[in-house]
Amino acid sequence: MPRRRIGFWYRFAAMLCKPPLVALIKRDWRGMEHIPADGGFITAVNHNSHVDPFAYAHYQYNTGRVPRFLAKSGLFRKGFVGAAMRGTGQIPVYRESTDALSAFRAAIDAVERGECVAFYPEGTLTRDPDGWPMTAKTGAARVALQTRCPVIPIAQWGANELLPPYAKKPDILPRKTHHVLAGPPVDLSRFYGEEMTPELLKEATEVIMAAITRLLEEIRGEKAPERPYDPRLERIEQRRRTEAQTQSQLQARGQVRTPEQARQEEEGHSK
Repeated sequence: MPRRRIGFWYRFAAMLCKPPLVALIKRDWRGMEHIPADGGFITAVNHNSHVDPFAYAHYQYNTGRVPRFLAKSGLFRKGFVGAAMRGTGQIPVYRESTDALSAFRAAIDAVERGECVAFYPEGTLTRDPDGWPMTAKTGAARVALQTRCPVIPIAQWGANELLPPYAKKPDILPRKTHHVLAGPPVDLSRFYGEEMTPELLKEATEVIMAAITRLLEEIRGEKAPERPYDPRLERIEQRRRTEAQTQSQLQARGQVRTPEQARQEEEGHSK
């Protein structure tokens, strides 16, 4: 995709964003040779900071293949930000509405037009305590299998040191390094032609996330957990812990009988 097709709004956004990014973050960018020179494709990227969409977009802008992000629909509605989102061709996501699937249709259309669509498969900032990729949603896999386009896994690290997840203030000094490593396309060919069941989409998504995690292991020089963090299971476990704590408090106040207490009372009645 030649730079002349990037367009006014993307160039204008780059003019505004690149100077502060260059000032705040050093760059260790690798794997640009894996970004396709032409044709539609998907990038699948891990997400660990509110800053990393800008830092990652800077990386990909420099390849000449600008990304079209899926973003919350509210960002498109008003003012300069809305105009910039529309002008740069970002894709609105209408969550929990009848238009929720329109983002996937728009992503498929963009890929078929020869564009790059950038997915954060996790859907939000990772909840993993150590910043590793967590379990992901299946949108990227769905678009990839529908279009059979290349899926380029990309890992990034460093923007989260500038602005940790949910932090209110950046940690500017010392100057942080934004590491990006793109890998070769993920092989999803074994899923082609199969019915896109939830189980198949989940398996394809796990293949994509495993590729991202391996790249992040290379960047960090560490081994990721054997199983990715699963927010759904964590919520279930947290609910179980809360219920157990409540039960314990009630027992301490004598309001609930434990199995042992019930057995002792039964033995007392039988004597």
